Amino acid sequence: MPSLIDIRRRIRSVKNTQQITKAMKMVSAAKLRKAQDRIIEARPYAGMLTQVLANIAAASAGNDQLLELPLLATREEKRIQLILVTADRGLAGAFNTNLNKAAQSFLQDHPSQQVEIEAVGRKGREYFTRRHVPLSGDWTGLSNKPTYADAAKIAQKVIDRYTKAEIDSVYLIYNEFRSIVSQRITVKKVLPVPLPQDAEQMDYLFEEPPLQLLGSLLPKYVESMVYTAVLESTTSEHAARMTAMDAASSNAADVIEKLTLYMNRVRQASITKEIIEVVSGAAALE
Repeated sequence: MPSLIDIRRRIRSVKNTQQITKAMKMVSAAKLRKAQDRIIEARPYAGMLTQVLANIAAASAGNDQLLELPLLATREEKRIQLILVTADRGLAGAFNTNLNKAAQSFLQDHPSQQVEIEAVGRKGREYFTRRHVPLSGDWTGLSNKPTYADAAKIAQKVIDRYTKAEIDSVYLIYNEFRSIVSQRITVKKVLPVPLPQDAEQMDYLFEEPPLQLLGSLLPKYVESMVYTAVLESTTSEHAARMTAMDAASSNAADVIEKLTLYMNRVRQASITKEIIEVVSGAAALE
């Protein structure tokens, strides 16, 4: 049976851990609020850009030069670029584990293709480095304060590789933020740019040819998709960490309650034993 000192030491240790988890929950809650504002502002831009691309593509329908645009060129998928967006830190429940498992499933679903991973986030890089999976590059520090410039660098890298035919397609894997308690693993094809085929053709007056306009907007679309994925993942990370730290704080409270009850029982048993020894000693002297 552990001594009272050992139990008190364990209770103190759990209380210290609880203070840390509560502080991390508050920090994540503050960061989540800011991240939510950023993703709410970014979503309309991405949606409108997609709609504009669809409208211009519809206006250019039937033009044979449309398929000559580099980012619309369709090739057999022999070499695939996978952009995996994870977090730089842990303590976020199953956030990083689910993303890494989704990427691992993607590799298993494409056994005959050469898949290279562009790891955005330290957790994804460490996971696949340990498993000797080839990485085309890695990016860290984006989840702390994601910027459009950083996302544009990632997008430009895959655009250059796709334009040079070093890769045949590009996919994104990230966590889409839906609510504080719900994040959805999303796999999205970015290149070649998927243009809607059933878009309603609208009557536009173009200051420049539609194909030229489309060619300048396609890279912006890829940059927007990468930036939105990073923002979605960052928001989901803060939500997952806040939920995990809240659960950890509740579990710590339960452990403290059980240890306190156990400590009281041990102390009561010790006192009872001492009383019995005193009474037995007094009886022996009579």
